[in-house]
Amino acid sequence: LGRMKPVIVVHGGAGRIFKEREEGCRAGVVRAALRGYALLKQGGSAVDAVEEAVRSMEDDPHFNAGCGSVLNEKGEVEMDAIIMDGKNLDSGAVSAVKCIANPIKLARLVMEKTKHLLLTDHGAHLFAQAMGIPEIPGEKLVTERSRERWKKNLEPDSNPEEFQKDLGTVGAVAIDSEGNVACATSTGGLSNKMIGRVGDTACIGSGGYADNCSGATSTTGHGESIMKVVLARLILYHMEQGMSPEVAADTALDYMKTRVGGLGGVIVVNKAGEWAARFSTKQMSWATVKDDNLHYGIYAGEKHIKSVDEALASEREGF
Repeated sequence: LGRMKPVIVVHGGAGRIFKEREEGCRAGVVRAALRGYALLKQGGSAVDAVEEAVRSMEDDPHFNAGCGSVLNEKGEVEMDAIIMDGKNLDSGAVSAVKCIANPIKLARLVMEKTKHLLLTDHGAHLFAQAMGIPEIPGEKLVTERSRERWKKNLEPDSNPEEFQKDLGTVGAVAIDSEGNVACATSTGGLSNKMIGRVGDTACIGSGGYADNCSGATSTTGHGESIMKVVLARLILYHMEQGMSPEVAADTALDYMKTRVGGLGGVIVVNKAGEWAARFSTKQMSWATVKDDNLHYGIYAGEKHIKSVDEALASEREGF
């Protein structure tokens, strides 16, 4: 059996990325991709790699996941996450969780330690306690930026829809040297959302899907629209019909736009290790490592390429 060349693709969310946050978003997705790739190079699994990449972005306040998550109508952080293993279609997800630093770690434990796929709110909280996951004060996850936005959205003449464009869900997909694929997605959801609102991220087939027979994908964008078209599974369906990752992604995003008026972005890897990062929003921060080369960008048509060694060197110098 020929060994696969490992590939990882990550996204830091589709939407509108404000100028002053561009560099931080670029650096954040690059760091996440390099971390995931380092695991794959050591023979680590696709599941390990996507979890590590997403954890890295949850810990980065530039993204709407983990620390830096947006606030719900009551001013609290409620997070959703999913992870999926393409080998046997095992998956784990959590929704509306509070007071933990890394929802993706909890999602993985749901996958590996329970017979269930999705735990929510209080039940997820009890499970986290049972698994010894430390609880952190909710305010530890709240950044100045999230609080500012929450306040703005509370003003009588505000239009939260305007701010929703800057979404920042994070995700990763990978294929390892064994040819197994995996996906992971994590988010703080929509700013000023209703308490208990769960979007696409925790929903298998919407926020992500992974199947060794076709590939893996992670999505970002308007959650309700993504759920209506089951976006992640739709992309894999198109690849099963013979489309390349790029064409499959564009076709599905186009359908979501025309059918329900929804915008978003996706990252994809197929079983042959071909990848794509596509979006219908203004921007999406993304990064890929394949063949020891790092590719990354934010704007449509933007693509920087560096060798991994060069990227790691500048990483050490602080980008």
